[in-house]
Amino acid sequence: MSTGGSNRAIIAALAANVGIAITKFIAFLLTSSSSMLAESVHSLADSGNQALLLVGGKRSRQAADAKHPFGYGRERYLYAFIVSIVLFSVGGLFALYEAWHKFAEPHPIESWKWVPIVVLVAAIGMESYSFRTAIHESNHVRGAQSWASFVRTAKAPELPVVLLEDLGALVGLVLALGGVGMTLVTDDGRWDAAGTASIGLLLVVIAIILSLETRSLLLGESATPANVESIAAALVGGGVVSVIHLRTLHLGPEELLVAAKVELEPLGTAAEVAAAIDAAEVRVRAAVPGLAAVIYLEPDLRRSVTAAG
Repeated sequence: MSTGGSNRAIIAALAANVGIAITKFIAFLLTSSSSMLAESVHSLADSGNQALLLVGGKRSRQAADAKHPFGYGRERYLYAFIVSIVLFSVGGLFALYEAWHKFAEPHPIESWKWVPIVVLVAAIGMESYSFRTAIHESNHVRGAQSWASFVRTAKAPELPVVLLEDLGALVGLVLALGGVGMTLVTDDGRWDAAGTASIGLLLVVIAIILSLETRSLLLGESATPANVESIAAALVGGGVVSVIHLRTLHLGPEELLVAAKVELEPLGTAAEVAAAIDAAEVRVRAAVPGLAAVIYLEPDLRRSVTAAG
């Protein structure tokens, strides 16, 4: 997948969150609403997260060197994992702390009562635009997958991260709107605290989901089953009789390591063996055109194994 679509979604989310964070914080200063403060910190954390994703994308494009001979593609996974930590600590835990503090000392919204409602409705509009952009860019690469499957299996982490962040932001805004609205109706600050606690729990859940998915990418995931099948089929032919075993590993979202032991026909010279291997590499690269493949092939002869006992 090209990083262009990811960057468009990230930049749209960053622009929306910076504007939203400023307006929410102004609303908090005017009203002292804990939901507004939690949402301000949430949007600030999201803005920092989008900046981290852009930095990770830039660093991943560094050329390979002697210390990192396979390049820096996994930087994108690392920065996505940092995003999950920031979302958990800065967003989720802060909101839960603020909710606990507000429950201990509840107070109604006494001034500028209309400000939180206006700010939250405007924020829902801006966040919806960001979410729409993320959906539009994801649809280019999602194919027939369900959204849950796309988040679980995507090799490029940026779009799933932005999708989950935007979804969490929209749900959080609705929760904040409910908490603030009930506080205005009842003059009971505990509704505001309940909205804040709900936002905190939501962010913690999303952060855990993101950390689990990016952890898997950091550990090293194989190619998709469809790509593995295409590679195995492409290896056979032109002197290659069969694939004895095959291993794949994503070095980055668009970079794939392929290592295989292949059975060759009995060939007369080393030059013929090399030609068969070179031809197999060409076929593999053609089979996965969206990926830059680093290929290591070991020629061998299949040996029959007799089970003892």
